[in-house]
Amino acid sequence: MKSPHLADNVIPPSRQREPARSSAKWIGKSMPRVEDPKLLTGKGRYIDDLSVPNMAHAAVLRSPYAHARIVRVDTSRAEALAGVVRVVTGRDMSEVAASAVSFASPPITQHPMAIDKVRHVGEVVAAVVAEDRYIAEDAVELIEVEYEPLPVNSDPEVAMQATGDGVIHPTERESNVAYDETFDWGPVDEDFAKADLVVRRQMVWGRSAGTPIETCGAIAEYDDANGYTVTSNSAFGNFIPWVIAGCLKVHPTKLKLVGVTNGGSFGTKVLLHKIIIMTAGLARLSGRPVKYIEDRLEHFLSSDGHGPDRRYDAELALKRDGTMLSLRFKVIDDYGAYLHFSVGTNGNPLAQVVGPYKINSVGMHLIAVLTNKCQQGPYRCFGAECGNFVIERLVDVAARELGMDREELRLRNMIQPDEFPYMIPTGNIYDSGNYQAVLEKAKALIDLPKWKARQAEARAQGRRVGIGLATCQERSVYSPTEWWFLNPVKTPGFTLTSAPEAVQLRIDGSGHFYCQLQTPFIGTSSETMVTQVLCEQFGVAPTDIAIGYSDSHTGFNGIGANGSRFTVMIAGACVTASYRLKDRLKRFGAHLLEASVGDVEVADGAVRVIGTDRQKTIAEIAIMANFFRKAFPDTPEFDTGLETTAVYDHPLATEPHPERKHLGIFYPIMGHQCHIAVVEVDEETGQVKILDYAAVHDAGTVVNPRTLDGQVVGGTANGIGTALMEEFIYDAEGQFVNANFGQFCLPSSHDVPHVRTAHLETPSPFTEYGIKGGGEGGRMSAPAVLASAIEDALSPLGVEIMQIPVPPPRLRALIRNARSKA
Repeated sequence: MKSPHLADNVIPPSRQREPARSSAKWIGKSMPRVEDPKLLTGKGRYIDDLSVPNMAHAAVLRSPYAHARIVRVDTSRAEALAGVVRVVTGRDMSEVAASAVSFASPPITQHPMAIDKVRHVGEVVAAVVAEDRYIAEDAVELIEVEYEPLPVNSDPEVAMQATGDGVIHPTERESNVAYDETFDWGPVDEDFAKADLVVRRQMVWGRSAGTPIETCGAIAEYDDANGYTVTSNSAFGNFIPWVIAGCLKVHPTKLKLVGVTNGGSFGTKVLLHKIIIMTAGLARLSGRPVKYIEDRLEHFLSSDGHGPDRRYDAELALKRDGTMLSLRFKVIDDYGAYLHFSVGTNGNPLAQVVGPYKINSVGMHLIAVLTNKCQQGPYRCFGAECGNFVIERLVDVAARELGMDREELRLRNMIQPDEFPYMIPTGNIYDSGNYQAVLEKAKALIDLPKWKARQAEARAQGRRVGIGLATCQERSVYSPTEWWFLNPVKTPGFTLTSAPEAVQLRIDGSGHFYCQLQTPFIGTSSETMVTQVLCEQFGVAPTDIAIGYSDSHTGFNGIGANGSRFTVMIAGACVTASYRLKDRLKRFGAHLLEASVGDVEVADGAVRVIGTDRQKTIAEIAIMANFFRKAFPDTPEFDTGLETTAVYDHPLATEPHPERKHLGIFYPIMGHQCHIAVVEVDEETGQVKILDYAAVHDAGTVVNPRTLDGQVVGGTANGIGTALMEEFIYDAEGQFVNANFGQFCLPSSHDVPHVRTAHLETPSPFTEYGIKGGGEGGRMSAPAVLASAIEDALSPLGVEIMQIPVPPPRLRALIRNARSKA
């Protein structure tokens, strides 16, 4: 029964047109990626492959201080260096560029270059435009800046108490607490009062970020007649160019954003607002086209994609029989110096906050703190991975305290297959699932009985072998209400509700298909997905289809491959476009076949009269429809051409309650996964070796098993790094002490085992073909399952893993502490 606070959150009827089916010819097949030939032969054009005539290059001077006033900037020596075109300070930049984009409300001002004050190490203070990057770098070293150091906020709990000069944005916030709100979704206090057991733990999630092979960059051109043309490796080109135009103080028609092949993202390139605005401003001020690309240190220090940096105090209420009643937590999140995406990384996990379990109520006390560090931004999972870690850790603790098997406690509380769609206390829904079957399939995949026997043998030999299990959600296909529903109710900001994806589709006179996507290629399999859907719709071959990309002047709204949404959304847009073109094909084909439109169908690359062998191929119809207008009636429905544009909106969303009693349906296409890991811990060194790993995912209808397996394995490798080694460390003075790959370690092939993968499909009843998202799933579970496995390995010592990452020194400290108490 639905809780009273959810009474007005009604699930809209499905708008699905293409249900899942077993007869599909292309959907569900492991087709080779159509993107790969150009990438493997070096034909992909990345940002640093590009140049334009008369192009200059930029380098920037970044602050060595975490918090300081800028007293004086002397650029004279840099300006005198041969080959320097222009030296630009923050004040110069303010002539042509306003503050950057902010989704916070009220916003926090962030200039593309600091003007009077720096707020984190690495913030841009000045820039040099020169004939080449070498000269620009040399000139940067000649700029003299006088700073007046200010108190540094490195610890968020200390920063909360700062006053006076310790306040980072004193003209916009009275303190460094940017957000402090408490929510109850459902009868939290009553449910805790009913509990026989409350398990409570403090947890820490360490800061890290995506580190793609290619860093962020842009090439900008400006002239008075045409305005700006900016080419960048942003993943977000066509959605809000008009907002960026406003930041550049020009009319929206005077900014064209052009995407390029992207060398990885993991969320870090979603917008790139600072780089786009700064590079464009440099081009205008210098009178030359300008290229700027971050070096690796700059990407560490000042990217838009630092991930969550959280301290949780979380508790789970249960009955003695293991029934879960309520979850509540206080979270202090270190957002760094700015609030670019508001508190979105804490709104995101509320889509799946109860995991796969029937929990009646949820309470959250969220405190977002500003510190003198690089800002948070989008990073793979956008905070939902932290929520998975919290609920799974609490479930393992509860199982121990109840004397229950971990699997049994999970199975006892899992949502049943006949209970979908299922609405959780925050208002979001889970569209479909069979969580029990996923768990059983994972146990079979890894052969859990075999490993339990081997674990017993290993323990008898004194070896620390542990088995971890995590059953986690992967929300996909967000509604942008998530960007603002946690903002203050009285000042929510830009309350947008559209997050569309679009395609332009045409058939030329030879019968070949040309599809324009509205979002840049960021390394996922977007072209392959589109090809498979169009082949399914028209019965043509992949070689009959060409995929291209629009820019912001020729394209339509498209948000792109972020938030595990693109396959679902682009499939929806392709189905809409296909239906429209098939209607035109049937109209032209029926006329040529002297049949009625109702008597023909599109199948196997042709229009044929149903039940007969009479047909016209698409190529035969296309040449007539494109070049022989007089062969058809003189009425508008036979106007020349076979082309259409289709925009696909969110398949299922509702608005948040005006008083936030619930948050509406905002991330409902719900994947699920069970990961099981076997590890061995070296008690003397703290090293963790992964002996075996199995991942079973339910991403609805699988479009391409080969590419989805790649997403799962890649995400799992990413999550292994998050769990065991990746952490950004700032000292008390706000200095980023490990901003290099020598100290910020990524997992190598030696650290990532062979990951066994399998899939169980419970198609969504709301999306075309029943597809769900799957791009973030591996990282959603790996930290939770590895913490579980390490804890199980060290269970004779009583060690608990409530902080990640857990690199060898941290693990050794936990072991030493446990031994001292033994």
